[in-house]
Amino acid sequence: MDIQKLNEEIHLFSLETHGSTDYDKEENFVMGNDPTEFAPLRFLQKKFPELKDVSSVLKLGYVFDSLELSNNEKFSEWYEKQFLKKLPRSTARKISLIYVPNNKLIFDQIQVVHKAYEILSKEQIILNGKNLPTQLGEWYVKCIFGLKQIKSTSQRGFDFVMGDKRVEVKVEWSDVSSPKGVKLKKSLVDLSDYCIIIYVAKSFMIREVCFLDSEYVSRKYSSKGHTIFLKDSDVNAYFFSKSSKHFDKINNPVVFLKYASPALAMKLMEKLENA
Repeated sequence: MDIQKLNEEIHLFSLETHGSTDYDKEENFVMGNDPTEFAPLRFLQKKFPELKDVSSVLKLGYVFDSLELSNNEKFSEWYEKQFLKKLPRSTARKISLIYVPNNKLIFDQIQVVHKAYEILSKEQIILNGKNLPTQLGEWYVKCIFGLKQIKSTSQRGFDFVMGDKRVEVKVEWSDVSSPKGVKLKKSLVDLSDYCIIIYVAKSFMIREVCFLDSEYVSRKYSSKGHTIFLKDSDVNAYFFSKSSKHFDKINNPVVFLKYASPALAMKLMEKLENA
């Protein structure tokens, strides 16, 4: 698939208005190299039959967010210009934007943040800085598995979904796992179909990922009150460095390899080649 040709079609689509079409009712739009240009996925599928679904696009290195989450004002301006009407709020809630992240910029900034965290930690200024690592880990998972992040009906802010499956994402930020294990809320495990644990090193790179069926977790591991603890020894058979069981769930191997620690990347490359 030629990404350049895909961007050319997005550019050509954006040069004209499309008020007489029904593309304004689409829910998936792909952003081009120019962040002010978009095209409906259905339009691009006519030009490129190999783009069978959203998953096919994500495999090219794209990620997607709900419009509500991204708060992309450029899209609203583009929509109004293309379809000669304002973007209805009821429509905006259903729309997802598919785009290529600026991986070089993100990677460079991760290195800067890592250095800043090291200095501030040594100076006893940052004592608990898990908010950024948690959000970064969630972004990694969203990219790798093609998850959609939507506003939650609960108090958690946002939920993750994979197709029609709900996913519970847990981020562990440390170079060494806790002997007690990863702590999961039983109620959230019971409400989800999959549980993904991502282990982010202090360098902000991915040191491991574990993909589990929620039903298996609930059945296999006992809870202490409202909490389930998963030790590495309990779930290491499902680590991506050791098992290819859920490699079919990977939508974006480009992001996975780019942000993996060197040790994990070497193991992933070997397994991806044999998958």
